[in-house]
Amino acid sequence: MDKEKYVDESWKEQAIEEKDKLNDTVVQETASSEASQTEGETQTAPESHGEDRGCAEHAQDIEINFLNYITSLGFQAMIFLGEIPNPVTNEVEKNLAQAKFLIDTLSMLNEKTAGNLDDQEKNLLENSIHELQMRYVEHVQKGASSQGEKSA
Repeated sequence: MDKEKYVDESWKEQAIEEKDKLNDTVVQETASSEASQTEGETQTAPESHGEDRGCAEHAQDIEINFLNYITSLGFQAMIFLGEIPNPVTNEVEKNLAQAKFLIDTLSMLNEKTAGNLDDQEKNLLENSIHELQMRYVEHVQKGASSQGEKSA
């Protein structure tokens, strides 16, 4: 007896509906904003609203895909390893526990997506994990050796 595998794809329809609602809301807000400005009304929005809109516009420019997600996690891990400055504060931060969490997250993604990635995705994920693990070990060893020197 062959059993057919059922794949629930209803989430796709729901996502499309939500996207359409969101687009309709943005269009309505834009239209009402333009209408109020042409009538001579001035609305003062909080400064953060403008920043949020800028972030939303920037987020729309970035394609959401697996490669960008992996790159984003790797970039965050590099920040917490102290390899690159935090782009928000422009200061070097070092949080090895958070770096380890992100590296472990990438490892989990590698396990959970095994057999479902194309070659480019698989290579990026595996290479990112390897590189980040090596850098993490270097930082842990440097920390251990510097503690040993302090106690001697």
